[in-house]
This record gives sequence, structure tokens and C-alpha cells, in this order.
Amino acid sequence: MHHSYYIIYKPYMVLSQFTSVDGKRCLKDLFSPGRDIYPVGRLDYDSEGLLILTNDAALNHKLLNPLFKHQRKYMVQVDGQITTEVLVKLQGGIDININGKTYRTQSCEATLINGAPLIPDRNPPVRYRKNIPTSWIELTLTEGKNRQVRKMTAAVGFPTLRLIRSAIGNITIGDLQPGDIKALSGNTIYRQLFGK
Repeated sequence: MHHSYYIIYKPYMVLSQFTSVDGKRCLKDLFSPGRDIYPVGRLDYDSEGLLILTNDAALNHKLLNPLFKHQRKYMVQVDGQITTEVLVKLQGGIDININGKTYRTQSCEATLINGAPLIPDRNPPVRYRKNIPTSWIELTLTEGKNRQVRKMTAAVGFPTLRLIRSAIGNITIGDLQPGDIKALSGNTIYRQLFGK
């Protein structure tokens, strides 16, 4: 079987699937790759950024099975002026709620991004409030619980306003714009994800 590999910049307010639900935009509105090609993992409807699409079941297994840890990098705009103390809390792991149970997140990298990153504008834009500052942070996780980043920033008192996945392993969103798709070779995908 011939395997195909794509990366896509999933825009805000697009479902990470090829079937619409309740009239919402979905990947099919951006791209028709043919049969049996699906996103590996997902991004929430209100999140943006890098998705890998493939028909390679082995890659799907390696990326979704928690035994095969790999980094996922996110740029996160939060409500308020975040502090070093809060970043240290995020790095060490915090308690969030997963399916009604308390879950302690694994340690991660959390750093402040000085100034706004060079990223495409969001449509519609994030609401602007003159008297309340926002901060941008970069989080690098090796796990992917449901809405984990949003739950983590909320747990430390800084709700997420905008969330962009910028990298999976060494595959980055690069200069892709929302809705852009790029085909990659299997060698490139495996080398940049697993160093092979």
C-alpha cells in the first residue's frame, strides 16, 4: 500500500475531521486527500496549528500510543501578565480534571515568549481589552490529554485566549498559513519525528 503524508495548518473554528457536525467547517472544506487519509490526533475546534494527515497505520499508532513519547509544542496566548513563578508551576506538573478525576500533568517546558510571536492573524481576532494585558508562552508537552493546555493555564489562573500547535517532534508549522497543506515524504516524517 502506498502511504501518503501531509501536514496542515488547521485554522481556528475548523473540526479536525473530514465530516461536518452541526454545519461546522471541517478539513473537507480545505482539502480532499482521497480515501483512508485521516488526521493523526486532533486539535480542538477552537485551537489552531499543525496536524499530520496520513494513511500510515503504523505512524498513527506510534503517535497516539503513550508508550512512544514525542514532543508537542504550543504557542499560547493567555489572559493576564504571566510570571516566572507560574511558569515554574506549569513546568513541574499541576492537577487538572480529566473525565471527572484529578490528573497530575507530567513535567513540561514552559517559557515566556517576549512580545507577540510572528503568526498569522486569527479570524475572528481574539477580543481586546485595553486594561487587561495578555502574555504569550510556549509549552512543550510529551502527553496530550483532552484540552490539556487550556486546563493547565486555567488551573494557574491564566485562561487561554489563543492556542496554536507549532510543532510535533521536529516537524514544524514553518511558514504555513491557516488552511495551507504540504505533502511530505515518509522518510522526512519518520526522520523528523523519531530521528530514523
